[in-house]
Amino acid sequence: MNEKFTENIHVLDGSMAAALKEQGIDSTGELWTAQALSDNIEAVYDAHYSYLAAGAQMILTDTYQANLQAFEKAGHSKQQAENLVGMAVLMAQKARDDYEEQTGKHALVAASIGPYGAYLADGSEYRGDYLLNDAQYLNFHLPRLTAVLAQAPDCLALETQPKLSEPLALLRWLEKNVPQMPVYVSFTLRDEMTLSDGTELKRAVAAISKFEQVFAIGVNCIVPELVSGALKVMRQATTKKLIVYPNLGAQYDPETKTWAKSEQQLDFTQLTEKWYQAGASIIGGCCMTTSPQISQIATYFEQYQKVNV
Repeated sequence: MNEKFTENIHVLDGSMAAALKEQGIDSTGELWTAQALSDNIEAVYDAHYSYLAAGAQMILTDTYQANLQAFEKAGHSKQQAENLVGMAVLMAQKARDDYEEQTGKHALVAASIGPYGAYLADGSEYRGDYLLNDAQYLNFHLPRLTAVLAQAPDCLALETQPKLSEPLALLRWLEKNVPQMPVYVSFTLRDEMTLSDGTELKRAVAAISKFEQVFAIGVNCIVPELVSGALKVMRQATTKKLIVYPNLGAQYDPETKTWAKSEQQLDFTQLTEKWYQAGASIIGGCCMTTSPQISQIATYFEQYQKVNV
């Protein structure tokens, strides 16, 4: 696969939930941030635009929890659910296009595909304690996947994956049906060497690396302290680009569906330097991160490029 489309892409965006919260929008329901697709679509656009203005070069669509089953469970028809998923991609593309028209800076739109565990809405994406076969994974994922692919995102983000079996099932389908679509896979971790479900990170990365259309592999929504160790493990297992976007060191409460605020004062400019030197190519933020953190990441790369022209 041609990886040049991400050649100068280093800065991913931050948390959609945190960006919506700054606008006074609650994301603690079972649909999480996807609720805003039907209730506050302008706020989703504003969240995307704020990250682009902060320096993001790749933005994630608001489709992490936007699976059709969850929408139907919440009372939407199948057609309405498909339209909302499609609208999520279109809204990210509109923010990207508007920003490019005003600044001349181009960004990529990555369609977020969260795990089955996110649909369970009980924190399973941080444990991986569910077991489905390939057919069951596809039965769950294909309705959303088809809806996002119809809007032609630049790439897919199989993110916050606590297990190896789930992204493998999706990649096998994509390889047969949409081999030209670039994909990255990002895992959640139990520790710096182990996926949330207990699988060795090294083994998971090696397995994902076999797929040509995968342009990057990484970790997300882990505490920042795990990133450097995870990068070392991943670098030994693949030559693919590495992507990292940790949370702010907070703990997730599945009962309230909220994050406990961390007291840590993190400088993402310094962390970005450390992670980039350890092998990360694309760096962003996950839960609780907002525009200031993304701006700090962008600042590092701007300074780096000036010095290394």
